[in-house]
Amino acid sequence: MGFKMGIVGLPNVGKSTLFNALTKTAAAQAANFPFCTIEPNVGEVGVPDARLDKLAAIAGSKQIIPTRMTFVDIAGLVKGASKGEGLGNQFLANIRETDAIAHVLRCFEDGDVTHVDGRVDPVADAETIETELMLADLESIEKRRANLVRKLKGNDKEAQQQDRLLAEAQAMLEDGKPARLVEVDADDAKAWAMLQLLSTKPVLYVCNVGESEAAEGNEHSAKVAEMAAAQGNSHVIISAQIEEEISKLEDEEALMFLEEMGLTEAGLDRLIRAGYELLHLETYFTVGPKEARAWTIKQGTGAPAAAGVIHGDFEKGFIRAETIAYEDFIACNGEQGAKETGKMRSEGKGYVVKDGDVMHFLFNT
Repeated sequence: MGFKMGIVGLPNVGKSTLFNALTKTAAAQAANFPFCTIEPNVGEVGVPDARLDKLAAIAGSKQIIPTRMTFVDIAGLVKGASKGEGLGNQFLANIRETDAIAHVLRCFEDGDVTHVDGRVDPVADAETIETELMLADLESIEKRRANLVRKLKGNDKEAQQQDRLLAEAQAMLEDGKPARLVEVDADDAKAWAMLQLLSTKPVLYVCNVGESEAAEGNEHSAKVAEMAAAQGNSHVIISAQIEEEISKLEDEEALMFLEEMGLTEAGLDRLIRAGYELLHLETYFTVGPKEARAWTIKQGTGAPAAAGVIHGDFEKGFIRAETIAYEDFIACNGEQGAKETGKMRSEGKGYVVKDGDVMHFLFNT
């Protein structure tokens, strides 16, 4: 599995420019006026992972297949979206389908690019969107609880659980806090996820700064960092302009350009890494002469479920997983060396896959 991240923000903060750069396409129309993105643009990118190249080189793999990340560029949001203002209803529907929110905030000064509220204040912008998501959730919760009344009278256990969770979310929202702050027991986790409340989505703040500020940020991004830390969220500093320029260059040229700008890596790499941390994801690998491939799983995933990411039959008929830690695969110069030095392990159904594991699954058909 990869994961889907929605790129959101107020109009003219650089969402579409960033999307175009990240996906190396001009599918989204970047223009200096609100709502230039009418339909959500979807783009897939390979997740950069230097480990995959090293594994492929040792194994002589003919093909390298990275895991994928999906970006969704969603129409600009304005105050009142929860009541249908602007393209609010469409925005709210599209965001429900994402795993996380990359909230792009304008942290650059440019008199030629208009701001929907006539000022540059990323913290206020963040609060505007957070408020709209919370208001939309409150409205949704009130409707859902009203629809549950009949089932509750009939002592429907599922309805009782749903109503209890909705009540907890409602109390949190009425206290002015997003629903993701509700503490949910493991027994309620699945039912809670099914509620699909907008303010439960994990948030990554993306500070869009000017080219000269991409390495260190500025006073605006510093305020966002302070806000994110207080919320327990994370942030990254990116210059959408730089990412756009990099997307047009060959790899070697891009590296030279990054060095000139005082950067060690592209913003895409930082954004994906932050997204992985946000969603508690990790990667395991399958390696052979035909291909070296990366697979994304949730942290804490057991070996059978990890096998199921490749194919459902692998999980159903799981027998065991021949496993080599990434560091051991490299140190032993491949699978044969790992076998000879006792670094290849045979793991059963109870094994929890670790980030970087190189795995081969045995299963019954």
